[in-house]
Amino acid sequence: MNIDSSLPGFRKLDPAQRLAQIAAKAGLSAGESAQIQAGGALSLETANGMIENVIGKFELPYAVAGYFQINGRDVLVPMAVEEPSIVAAASFMAKLARQSGGFKTSSTEAIMRAQVQLLDVSDPYGARLAIIERRQEIIDIANSRDRLLLELGGGCRDIDVHVLADTPRGPMVVVHLLVDVRDAMGANTVNTMAESVAGRIEQITGGRVRLRILSNLADLRLARARVQVPASALESEHYAGKDVIAGIVDAYEFAAADPYRAATHNKGIMNGIDPVILATGNDWRAVEAGAHAYACRNGRYTSLSTWEIAGNGDLVGTLEMPMAVGLVGGATKTHPLARLSLKIMRVATAAELAEIAVAVGLAQNMGALRALATEGIQRGHMALHARNIAVGAGAQGAEIDWLAHEMTAAKDVRADLAAEILRKHRKSGQNVSS
Repeated sequence: MNIDSSLPGFRKLDPAQRLAQIAAKAGLSAGESAQIQAGGALSLETANGMIENVIGKFELPYAVAGYFQINGRDVLVPMAVEEPSIVAAASFMAKLARQSGGFKTSSTEAIMRAQVQLLDVSDPYGARLAIIERRQEIIDIANSRDRLLLELGGGCRDIDVHVLADTPRGPMVVVHLLVDVRDAMGANTVNTMAESVAGRIEQITGGRVRLRILSNLADLRLARARVQVPASALESEHYAGKDVIAGIVDAYEFAAADPYRAATHNKGIMNGIDPVILATGNDWRAVEAGAHAYACRNGRYTSLSTWEIAGNGDLVGTLEMPMAVGLVGGATKTHPLARLSLKIMRVATAAELAEIAVAVGLAQNMGALRALATEGIQRGHMALHARNIAVGAGAQGAEIDWLAHEMTAAKDVRADLAAEILRKHRKSGQNVSS
């Protein structure tokens, strides 16, 4: 059953009303809604089994971005994040993109790399060819360690052998196992396979194996998103659509040329991606590592996304990057809210999740560039951040929105100012509605 990801007036509702709307759209049971609403979905017992030295649990705000349409399908996107403006910006950009068909996405096969480091080889290039000659034998050994993966259509597909001829520790030969991990993130699978072939590689070459570990530069496991938005969708009271597009492209070209700008530009992309990864119990650190390594794959750190102007004047954005995510194993299976996130998104494969994540990343990037190209990033961000400042100053209940409005109207959002306004207001005895 298809859903409608439009959420008109959503931000004006209270959390309980929002949850009721999402539950109805996503088909959540009363028990599942209660898990989200009450907090504490992750029990202390489960948390204690996930990592070491557990003393409690740490919560983040859990939100839903609306209006996303991906390959013609509406998607509600759960996001776990603490920073204001991220969910609002992603939803708003998805709403604009929706007018012209939303986001188009695709992905490659779920191929992960495991690396086996070989030292003490006097003839590294000869060793490389010796390993390649026994390619099928090595693949067979690797696949003998995961019969279930083979039954699911995955497994070690090939090997790739690299020579690092000149390092301070002498020449190194590095064997890459290229493994189709299907709907898993795949770290445990490929690490086990790397361990299994180490002894045979030593026998073949006479060298000594040191590291056997996956690479988080998952450059064979890519997800892609594209969006095309007409100038009319980007027009506002103060800015013409074509000028906004020109500003976005200028901002992109800055990031493409300058690594200092690219770092912040790409952080904006990850502002959209990380909350989705976190909400689904996936390894956001692995995704971050892969993203930034991919951003400098040509020898210079640059923008992950591209922004261009089409022949008809439309804005065209694309994003292609590694996306090593899974639906099975790890916290994705053990954390109750991670499972509910997948249910809300209605994803059936890891590839679908990867494509949703890059679409959100591209939307977030567009939102940031649009703000930078127009009124500046601080106006919208600080308006949303004002609520955090108000809470920090001690505002409660209706005081929070009132105080945030006062600071935003004054165009001055500061903790000391918030405390002073609140103190004076309480001293006056006036109601916040006055």
